Amino acid sequence: MLGVLRGPRQVLFGAGQRHALGAVTAALGSRALVCTDARFGDTPEFAELVRLLEDAGVQVMTFAEVLADVPVHQVAECAERAAGFDPDVVVGMGGGSCLDLAKAVALVLTHGGSASDYYGEFRVPGPVLPVVALPTTAGTGSEVTPVAVLTDPSRVSKVGISSPHLIPHTAVCDPELTTGCPPALTASAGADALSHVVEAFTAVRRPVAPGLAAERVFVGKNELTDTFALLGIRLIAGSLERAWSDPEDREAREAMMLGATAGGFALGTAGTAAAHAIQYPVGALTHTPHGVGVGVLLPYVMEFNRPARIPELAAVGVAMGAAPDATAEALADEAIDRVGALLASVGIPATLADLGLPADRLRWTAEQAMGAERLVANNPRALDVEGLERIVRAAHAGDRGALRETSGSSAADLATTVGAR
Repeated sequence: MLGVLRGPRQVLFGAGQRHALGAVTAALGSRALVCTDARFGDTPEFAELVRLLEDAGVQVMTFAEVLADVPVHQVAECAERAAGFDPDVVVGMGGGSCLDLAKAVALVLTHGGSASDYYGEFRVPGPVLPVVALPTTAGTGSEVTPVAVLTDPSRVSKVGISSPHLIPHTAVCDPELTTGCPPALTASAGADALSHVVEAFTAVRRPVAPGLAAERVFVGKNELTDTFALLGIRLIAGSLERAWSDPEDREAREAMMLGATAGGFALGTAGTAAAHAIQYPVGALTHTPHGVGVGVLLPYVMEFNRPARIPELAAVGVAMGAAPDATAEALADEAIDRVGALLASVGIPATLADLGLPADRLRWTAEQAMGAERLVANNPRALDVEGLERIVRAAHAGDRGALRETSGSSAADLATTVGAR
């Protein structure tokens, strides 16, 4: 058995926990840089949160211009503005992009240079300014993860800065803050959260070695991340459609936020895989939300990985409500069907063609996805450009059966897969 888990110093979860923000932040510093986006920054809830900080004796500087998918230039822009203020704590409020910017700015304010100096894994030289993360969507799980994802115009795909030093000091998760999310955002964020828990639970299982956690930020599936992944699968399966159809369903909103945070714990140590690798170039070409892209891809990636992960997919099926007395093979099939049906119920498109991915860019998409080495290496079944192209073509045509027909694969592929497990 192997268990590896990383996370914040503390997580405060539950309705009303946002009222602890002032005390939590004041314990870390007296000058807070607050990062959010224009949508949330213009709400009464945001004004209330700032008042909580100020009432606790914390001086506040606000950067309320965070853009979706965080263009890397915003890291430098925000850090430059904050330099004179000299914050001793950074507070991220909003969706995953706001939290990711807060992490990246804390890094640059502490260690200098530019964000690009730290792309990749284990390149952050030491602790950064403490970050308090307060999510307002149930999706990325960034409030508990060691990664900040940015968009760099010099690169086709998104880039990540991955280091345990980027894990926020404290996560304050109040599901009441998600009731203002419109249905489309609820669906996209929920699809992202679902992809996190499924990909983390079905990720590669690496050989047990004492140095594994020192060599990789994302170590693959293990006993501890599996616990969080299954928790997230159960919660999201039972609440996503309800939260999407009735934004005021408090029970569903609570379950979704807890599921997303559980997904953050799972992916933050286990990592994600092919659906995320392929989404990066898909998103670059189609300019569609990240969660929508991974949601479209997830059933096809599950189908491709099925030969290597039947027991895990069977467990996913049971966690989503399938009768446990069926065979493992039948439960694996039902898991993929249930994931597809859940995503369809909240309006996630069925194919990459529906997203507008051009038919003449499918090979290019596979080639670019292969460049996401961390994600490709984390897939439970060995991937090359041809394998990625099979997934892309099947997802473009809406033909999961094409992956089933080719899933026997070559002896070399299966040998590699077995060795990775």
